[in-house]
Amino acid sequence: MILVSSCLAGHKVRYDASDCYNNSIAQLLQQQLAIPVCPELLGGFSTPREPAEIVGGNGDDVLNGRAKVYDASGNDVTDLYITGAEEALKKAKELSASIVILKENSPSCGSGKIYDGSFSGRKVEGTGVTAALFKQNGIKVLSEKNLDEINHLLQSN
Repeated sequence: MILVSSCLAGHKVRYDASDCYNNSIAQLLQQQLAIPVCPELLGGFSTPREPAEIVGGNGDDVLNGRAKVYDASGNDVTDLYITGAEEALKKAKELSASIVILKENSPSCGSGKIYDGSFSGRKVEGTGVTAALFKQNGIKVLSEKNLDEINHLLQSN
């Protein structure tokens, strides 16, 4: 089983109540190879909510207590991001998921790029909190940008 970011499945769960529908992800769901999950909702956020960014590092740094996640108003929302990551990991373990496909750039799900914490729109190399926790637990993390690997998953089933 594959876990996928709910927003990629067309669920309107992003901070601005939008989605990032992805046809390849929809195909995985139609073939019953994937289950959608939103770490931010699992952490206790509602939709819509203020955008948030990791300040002072990346998801690994947040998990190790060296960085924080703040929303655009300056509220520390770190604990909600950590809770969401832990709940998503529990779900992955329950389903024996060995692969997750997460939304790039997100402070939860970014697997290669995240926003730099300045709320200026600048992206940097790094992982979100959930992506980091999955990787620490040996789960392969892809983003919707890994279309070749996603298409390979579709073709092999």
